[in-house]
Amino acid sequence: MSIPISLIQSLPKTDLHCHLDGSLRLETLWELAERRSIELGAGSIEELRAMLTPRTGANLGEYVEMFEPAISVLQDAEALRRVAYELAEDAARENIRYLEVRYSPILHARRGLSLPEIVDPVLQGLRDAELKLGMVSGVILCGIRTISPEVSLELARFAVSYRKKGVVGFDLAGAEKDYPAKDHVKAFYEILNNNINVTVHAGEDFGAPSIHQAIHYCGAHRIGHGTSLREDPDLLEYVNDHRIALEMCITSNLHTGSISSPEKHPFREYMDKGLRVTLNTDNRLISRTTMTKEIALACETFDISIVELKKILINGFKSAFLPLERKRTMLRAAISEMDELFEAYFPGEYRRRQTFL
Repeated sequence: MSIPISLIQSLPKTDLHCHLDGSLRLETLWELAERRSIELGAGSIEELRAMLTPRTGANLGEYVEMFEPAISVLQDAEALRRVAYELAEDAARENIRYLEVRYSPILHARRGLSLPEIVDPVLQGLRDAELKLGMVSGVILCGIRTISPEVSLELARFAVSYRKKGVVGFDLAGAEKDYPAKDHVKAFYEILNNNINVTVHAGEDFGAPSIHQAIHYCGAHRIGHGTSLREDPDLLEYVNDHRIALEMCITSNLHTGSISSPEKHPFREYMDKGLRVTLNTDNRLISRTTMTKEIALACETFDISIVELKKILINGFKSAFLPLERKRTMLRAAISEMDELFEAYFPGEYRRRQTFL
């Protein structure tokens, strides 16, 4: 059954894996660089677009290098506030009800900004969007595998101090090979001891042992990507039994070389096994995607039914780093809206299929 793009656009959604510095509007990136006299290595916005287009067969290292232009302009409070607001605005346009924005403050300190001066503007931009647009958001701070574990510990301590100010979780990002998560265990000990949510990039450009470390050394409640989880059936069963959500990002996995084609992505396999799979954008700018595009790609590639799509969307709300009661309230409202939309687009058919949900 074909699911119309207009329905996908209208459905209430979450985006749990979205990088701030990978999700600027191209026009904003160009304008910020011009105003700040920052050389991006491109003579026009068209050249910049081409420069930020992942090549076929690229790897994670090459993909991450394309963040540099965005990071170079995100070195002051106003730029950080603006891009956070615009990201939330873009999300709200496709009815994303809950957005988690992640980034590593340490990458935005080149001009001497302190951690509060880097994080406060992002929180302000998201709060402004929440008040105007009615959507809810939170920030996830990231340690970086290739940067000293002591920096991760510093960021973890800062995250603890902001746990009541809009920081909802802590992450570890960056190249996995030769940079094991267990090296950063002190940071995660600090995070877990202070009852903060944990998600870890793992199984994206390294095998299942990376996911094992993320869970058993870092205490991950969710896994970013996890494409290699199927290499370890026993670990997959553990992830399933403990309802550890997988933040799946099909388009970016193609761009980082984690998969060779959308059809090779394990999303359908994981979904059929009952894992708590979610769909996410990862990087709107670098991967030229939106939540609507990610869902449409999954629906087309894996022949997802309307009942399966509802379950995927519900997984996103269930996996949100929100207090339980707030999550329940949001989920109930989202399910009610989903039911109305599915019934409007598929009268009768949707009611019949509900038997199998």
